[in-house]
Amino acid sequence: MKLSAVAAAMLVWCCSPAMAQQDGAALYATHCAQCHDASEAQSRVPARSAIQAMSFEHVLAALTSGSMAAMAKERSDEERRTIAAFVTGKAATSGAAADAQGRCTQQVGGFPLPLDGPRWNGWGVDLNNSRFQPVDMAGLSADQVPRLRLKWAYAFPGASVSFAPPTIVGGLLFIGGTDRKVHALDAKSGCTLWTFATDAAVRAAITLAPLPSTDQFAIFFGDLRANAYAVNAVTGALIWKAKVEEHAAARITGAPVLHSGVLYVPVSSLEEAAGSQATYECCSFRGSVVALEAATGKPIWQAYTIPEVPHPTGKNARGTQLFGPSGAAIWSAPTIDAKRSAIYVATSNSYSNPPTATSDAILAFDLATGKLLWKQQATPKDAYVVACFSADKTNCPEDHGPDHDFGQSPILATLRDGRRMLVIAQKSGVVHALDPDDGGKILWQTRVGKGGALGGSEWGSAADQDRIYVANSDVRFLRDGTRRLDSTQGGGLFGLDLASGKIAMEVPPVPCGDRPQCSPALSAAVSVIPGVVFSGSVSGFLRAYATADGKLLWEFDTAQDYAAVNGVPAHGGAIDGPGPVVVDGMLYTNSGYGQWSGVAGNVLLAFEVGRQ
Repeated sequence: MKLSAVAAAMLVWCCSPAMAQQDGAALYATHCAQCHDASEAQSRVPARSAIQAMSFEHVLAALTSGSMAAMAKERSDEERRTIAAFVTGKAATSGAAADAQGRCTQQVGGFPLPLDGPRWNGWGVDLNNSRFQPVDMAGLSADQVPRLRLKWAYAFPGASVSFAPPTIVGGLLFIGGTDRKVHALDAKSGCTLWTFATDAAVRAAITLAPLPSTDQFAIFFGDLRANAYAVNAVTGALIWKAKVEEHAAARITGAPVLHSGVLYVPVSSLEEAAGSQATYECCSFRGSVVALEAATGKPIWQAYTIPEVPHPTGKNARGTQLFGPSGAAIWSAPTIDAKRSAIYVATSNSYSNPPTATSDAILAFDLATGKLLWKQQATPKDAYVVACFSADKTNCPEDHGPDHDFGQSPILATLRDGRRMLVIAQKSGVVHALDPDDGGKILWQTRVGKGGALGGSEWGSAADQDRIYVANSDVRFLRDGTRRLDSTQGGGLFGLDLASGKIAMEVPPVPCGDRPQCSPALSAAVSVIPGVVFSGSVSGFLRAYATADGKLLWEFDTAQDYAAVNGVPAHGGAIDGPGPVVVDGMLYTNSGYGQWSGVAGNVLLAFEVGRQ
C-alpha cells in the first residue's frame, strides 16, 4: 500500500529525533520529574544534572533491571529507551573499546603473594571496621605525606559517580563500578588484568580470601540487585552467584564480610524512593543479614532487622493499600566480634508506620545462628520515604521522622587500657559509644553536627586506640528550587577521645570561595594511618591532617581532567561515599559524585611518594 505524501511526511516527523525528544520530555515530566527535579530534600534521588552526566546505557540499565526498575516497571522497553535518550542527551555506544585499552602488556608477576603482606582488604581494612592502617601495611609515614603526587588515573566509562572503594591484596587491585563490571588492575600501574560482568552495578567493597577447601583465591562482593558473588581472583571466572533477597527493591550497598568460612552479607533497599509513588503499596522491605557458605554460596541463615513480617495497615488518600512495619535497611559493612561470637550492624530509618524499634539502631546478632542478642536504638519513630519532601506527599508516613539513619559501620575499638567499645557516628550529627560487653549500653554521646537527610556523618568514621575521627557533612542546598549546593554550610572534621567522648581535635570547614558546585561538606568516609587522617570533600579536595592538632599536611584538587591509563575520558569531581585507601606506599581515592548536585566524575586516582 502506497503512503500519501502527507502520511509519509507525518511518519518521518514522528520517527525523527525531535519527536523522540518531545516524547522523552513528556515521559520524563509525567513519571520522573517529581523526584529528580525536586528540591534539596530528595536525599535518595540524583538530580537531573547528575543523570545528564551518565551514559545512555547506564540510565537504560537502571530503568530496566537496576535501581529504577521498580519505578519504571509500567513503562515499555521503547519508553525506557526514550527516557534514557532524553535525560542523557546521548545515544547508545559500545564499551568494548574501553575494555580493550589499558590491558596489562606483560604478566604481573608473583600473585598470589602472601595474603598477610601489604593489603587493604574489604571496607574497613579489618573485621573491626576501624579504617586504621598500621604503618607496616600503609608503607607511608606522616613525614612522607606532603610529597604525595599523582601516579595514575583509571576511568569508568559512562559514569557520573565513582562510588566503589578499591581492595588491594597481593599487588592486585579489585574495584566495582556503575558499568556493571568488576575490574582487576595491577595496583602499581593501573593496567587491567581482567573484567567480570555483573547483573548490576557494584558499589560495595570487595573481600579477597582463599576459597575454603580449594587452592583457589576468590573475591567476594555484592551488587545492586542483591546478588552475592564469588569470583576467581586470578582469572576472573565465576565460582558461584547467589540471590540473597527476592524483594524487588533489595540491593547490596555494604560490603559482605568473610569470617571463618562464612560470608555475611548486609541487605539494603531503594524502597524509600519506589515507595514514594502514590500508587505503590508502601512498604514491604525489611533489612537483613544473610550468612552464606563461602565455598558454595549456600545459605546458612537470614536474620531480619525487623522480626515482624509487614502486614496491611490501612490505605492512603488514593486508596492504595499500605504495609508496615518496614525499612531498617543495612547500608554498611557488618562488624565481627570474634570474642563474643557476635556480628554488629547499623540500620536505616523505617519506611512506613508503625515505625519499628530496630530502625536507626545498632543490632547484635549471634554469628552462628543469626539470633538477635541486643539492640540499641538511637532515633525512635523515624518513618520516612522520599515522598515526605516532594510535591506529592501521599505516601509519606503520618508524623514522619527526620531520616537520621546510620550510613556507616560500627567500629569495634579497643582502648589502651583494654576496654572495648562500639563507636559510630550518625546522620543526626551525634557520635555514639556503646558497650558491646554489656548489651550495647550507652557509654557516651557527643554532637558534632546539625544533622539532616544527608548528614550529620554519612559514610564512615575511623579509629585508632585513642580517638574516633568523624567527618561532618551537614550538606545544604540553596532554597531557590534549583538544587544548587549552599557553599557556605557544612563540613568540619573531628577527633573525639574514645574514653570520654570529648572533642580533642577539630578542623573547621574549608570555605569554597567562588568554586562552582561546591560545598565544604565532608560526606565521604575518612581513613587513618599513624599520625594522619585523610578526608575527601564534596568540593573535590582530598586533604591530609595531623591527628595531633589538625594541621593541614597535604591537599590535592581532584576535580580536574586526567589522561586515564585505560584510555577513557576521565574527570574528577566531588568526593563522596568511600574513603581513601592507603597500602604499600600508595594512596588511592575515588573522585566524582554527581548524585546530590556535586561535580560529576568517573575516576580512581592513585598517588605515590615523590622524590625530595
